[in-house]
Amino acid sequence: MTLSSIRKIYQGVADRRQMFRMFDRHAQRPDRWKNDGSALYRGEWFEIGRSEHDDMFEILPPLWMRGDMFALREFLTGSISSVFLSLTIDGQPRYFHSYCDLSDKVSPERARAAIIERESRPVKAMTREERLEHIWSSTHDDYRGYAGERFSKHLWGKRTVLFYGGQRGTVLKLLDQLTDTEILAKLPVHLRYLPDAIAA
Repeated sequence: MTLSSIRKIYQGVADRRQMFRMFDRHAQRPDRWKNDGSALYRGEWFEIGRSEHDDMFEILPPLWMRGDMFALREFLTGSISSVFLSLTIDGQPRYFHSYCDLSDKVSPERARAAIIERESRPVKAMTREERLEHIWSSTHDDYRGYAGERFSKHLWGKRTVLFYGGQRGTVLKLLDQLTDTEILAKLPVHLRYLPDAIAA
């Protein structure tokens, strides 16, 4: 499973519980301890509250600080670590978490630029990919997973979610094959009818 470069994975401001869940939202991936999961995490970002940002700053001395961002000393996998950002967007202070590849010195700056560009859009909207990422991030571990022997071999390892299929009951579906109607059903009410955003 390969994901795109820099991507928003949760709509809204994650509270402390949600933040810790999203830190390792790929924990159930197949062969977790055999394969490097860097590509799964690299570039993921989401918004957090100020208290969550400040708490993470106080956990350990940062690996480094650069103006409006700092990196955690502990690495998640390979050279991927958490970078926390304190940004002013449209005159408002906001706080974010991003997984950056610290072997690439400009990775944090690229994440910063992508976050500012995405969050500065005048109309609140979501791309199809952001809708799918939000569904994945907000679905409990018991109701999401990875395709295995039930699926054709070429689909193994792709992300799946349980979906209530009416008369068919609950069915396991590939996340990226959810229809627009199924996506709407899985999103919380306040996100269902946001306009589609043009991917940057």
